[in-house]
Amino acid sequence: MQFGIFTVGDVTPDPTNGRTPTEHDRIKAMVAIALKAEEVGLDVFATGEHHNPPFVPSSPTTMLGFIAAKTKKLLLSTATTLITTNDPVKIAEDYAMLQHLADGRVDLMLGRGNTGPVYPWFGQDIRNGIPLAIENYDLLRRLWREDVVDWKGKFRTPLQSFTSTPQPLDGIPPFVWHGSIRSPEIAEQAAYYGDGYFANHIFWPKEHTQRMVGLYRQRFAHYGHGSEDQAIVGLGGQVFMRRNSQDAVREFRPYFDNAPVYGHGPSLEEFTEQTPLTVGSPQQVIDRTLTFREYVGDYQRQLFLMDHAGLPLKTVLEQLDLLGEEVMPVLRREFAAKRPAHVPEAPTHASMKAARDAAGVTDSPAGAAR
Repeated sequence: MQFGIFTVGDVTPDPTNGRTPTEHDRIKAMVAIALKAEEVGLDVFATGEHHNPPFVPSSPTTMLGFIAAKTKKLLLSTATTLITTNDPVKIAEDYAMLQHLADGRVDLMLGRGNTGPVYPWFGQDIRNGIPLAIENYDLLRRLWREDVVDWKGKFRTPLQSFTSTPQPLDGIPPFVWHGSIRSPEIAEQAAYYGDGYFANHIFWPKEHTQRMVGLYRQRFAHYGHGSEDQAIVGLGGQVFMRRNSQDAVREFRPYFDNAPVYGHGPSLEEFTEQTPLTVGSPQQVIDRTLTFREYVGDYQRQLFLMDHAGLPLKTVLEQLDLLGEEVMPVLRREFAAKRPAHVPEAPTHASMKAARDAAGVTDSPAGAAR
């Protein structure tokens, strides 16, 4: 099972002192967090994509390419690549280039984002969100799997005899997760292609996540990709830790109370009861995270949000130390012990290449598709 962190790259004032980091500070902090993630033994670092204040990660591939040059093992991903407002041709080119630079340590999560105005900024209509996601991903898959593409759709100009460059490394396209909070159409899309499904699993009660993952698993099996428990599932999560749970609650409360997304609403206690947010000791994080398997089944990737709401970099790095030293070893052991042998690990470039080579397929995208 893969463990890691994701960031949305928010620039938020620290409510304890009123200081707001600069965009430069926040960008550098995100890089420092990624490097720390590798240092403490995490598997994945994922960044969001936003094109408006108060967020900074407008160019995920630029950041991930920089991090790739400074890391050796860390798998680089996104916490949303906007499939609706990005040109699928540019996505195909950018992430294939990143894949080469990172020697295959790349996958991506596609989503529609949570900022309505981004649609007209990039020449689209938010009312076409789902159709855009469907059409653009169909084109993206073809660009990564066919040497020459002739294509015509509704939302962009046609392509005639077009070849995307560079082609994916070793003819293996980056693995794709389809991320969604509430849209069953996206769970259906992930299942149709046999791709991964990533449930945000932050703001909603566990029953909602259970229904969404259950739908994806049922449809994954319906389309003949394997049994329901072989579907590839990822979950988000949100934690804040101190060795003493009372210290964790006391320290995190002002950040929670003033957070742009959930501040000034339910109390911290109500939110931790009703959602997967865990604020407490490392053991409480372990115990709570192990319960996720009880309602979504065996899954392949767990990412935590840890650098939001104005938390200072020093505090986030301390959180990562606790995560790597005290939480991850136990979670790895416990999840591995409970996972049946027929349930797959999360796909990686190496595992997909090995499967392709074992099947005797050529190393071109077109050959892989055939």
